[in-house]
Amino acid sequence: MTKKLVENLGAGRHGDGNGLYLVVDPSGARRWIVRVVVKGQKNKKGAPLRTDFGLGGADVVTINQARERALEYRRMAKQGLNPRFNVRQVMPTFQEVAQQVHIDRLPTWKNAKHGQQWINTLRDYAFPKIGRMPVDSVNQPEVLMCLAPIWTEKHETAKRLAQRIKTVLDVARSKGFRVGENPVTAIKDAQVLPKVKAKPKHHGAMHWKDIPAFYADLRPRKAMAAKALMFTCLTGSRTTEVLGLRWEEISFDERLWICPPERMKMGEEHRVPLTDEMFEIIEPMKAMGSEFVFEGQKRHQPLSNMSMLMLLRRMGIEGVTVHGFRSTFRDWASEVANVRREVAEKSLAHSVGSDVERAYARSDLLEKRRDLIERWSRHVAGASGGSEGA
Repeated sequence: MTKKLVENLGAGRHGDGNGLYLVVDPSGARRWIVRVVVKGQKNKKGAPLRTDFGLGGADVVTINQARERALEYRRMAKQGLNPRFNVRQVMPTFQEVAQQVHIDRLPTWKNAKHGQQWINTLRDYAFPKIGRMPVDSVNQPEVLMCLAPIWTEKHETAKRLAQRIKTVLDVARSKGFRVGENPVTAIKDAQVLPKVKAKPKHHGAMHWKDIPAFYADLRPRKAMAAKALMFTCLTGSRTTEVLGLRWEEISFDERLWICPPERMKMGEEHRVPLTDEMFEIIEPMKAMGSEFVFEGQKRHQPLSNMSMLMLLRRMGIEGVTVHGFRSTFRDWASEVANVRREVAEKSLAHSVGSDVERAYARSDLLEKRRDLIERWSRHVAGASGGSEGA
């Protein structure tokens, strides 16, 4: 086996010889194992004891290192020593443990992007300083080396970095590589780092009074980004929810868009009432025969995440983001429609109330939200939205 093969072989178990194998998971994760027969030892059925032992991930253990470790395991097995209990434990580095944690948690990430962001934060801010250190040597001074330089300038990033370092060190402790308190917890409890008052960053939003004129400017535009932006303004939905909309999610009979849990930020199904104005946008696009309602340049692929924002810039709309239209809708719902808070919040797929309150209030207030969206749709399209309560 060669280094190139190690990097490119597909899913399965691939032999290097002498009991050494490269195992490639369907996810693409790669790890080394060695199969040995322990001399003089029998399994429960009385047959020679044949066992597979992990040698580490192929991203951190080179093929030559794997061969050396496999040779050490075979020598012990020939002497009648079970490698599980007799192999000399090699202390992994912080980077090795972090990369293994990332691999182990791949199936749990909400999407591939989130998983990549998790490891990228460590790659950019932790690995250059403590990545090569044995994981049992990482203590408060080493953690501070990573956090202190960005604690005030990039506070949100620093907080995420601290949480991810803590996770890696917790896993290392659970595997027997560390003892004692997690240094990240100790730093937090001792308030070693200064308090930072994070200034909330609000998405630039258009005033609700300006929406009708803006929408009128959008209406004659033929670009798919314009249609998606119109639909986004009307529904108050997030960019990823709109761009990922598939025809199968729309119920024309019930006049509903049912967005599945896996595409929602809160991980819960969200029903969006559809209005005549919304149908006027999407129905002509059925003829395209695409899987996605708002198809991009590639067949059966959605528009890019930046398409609507770039359209705003081409229109000369500065200081406004696509996400900001959710705030525009929310302001209008309070100031003009005068609806109950929970109706407006559920229209935006926000959680309302405490865990106990949500446990009892299971209704998504669909009919009240339908009335609210109808009125909003009329306002956006240039008609009166009304001001009575809901």
